[in-house]
Amino acid sequence: MKYTKRISVAHGLARVWNDILSSRLNYLEVDFALPVPLSQTKLCERGFNQSWEILRRIQIPSTIQKLAFALQRHHASQDLARIGSSSRTQMIKGMFYVNPRYQRLIERRNVVIFDDVMTSKATLNEIAYVLKDNGASRITNWVLLRTPRYKIKRLQHV
Repeated sequence: MKYTKRISVAHGLARVWNDILSSRLNYLEVDFALPVPLSQTKLCERGFNQSWEILRRIQIPSTIQKLAFALQRHHASQDLARIGSSSRTQMIKGMFYVNPRYQRLIERRNVVIFDDVMTSKATLNEIAYVLKDNGASRITNWVLLRTPRYKIKRLQHV
């Protein structure tokens, strides 16, 4: 979706999420759902934030407000998708911040962070720290897909 710029895939991914999980979300004590943000540079290059495009199509209780721009991200000098877990953890430090317009809104609130793909947990952990530092009460992560924790060996055909 994100590398081929096929935003239409968000509809199908959200539909699968809704079919499997939407009925289980009715009793959550959550105030806000926030997508993992892209930097302005990456957003301009790609044309959309894949996490937001999926999140905005997910059916959640009307008591949970979706906020597309409460979290912001500085531009990374390196593409994080191509680096290892320990390097990623170091590079992600200080990368995220709360948009000052939303800072008071999230104080003492329960927040969900939505990510399309979780690779190393570094991004979600860093965002959770930032939200807690800005007064959020509880942080929950929702992730659509997860990369394998180990490298998959390619099968060789004989």
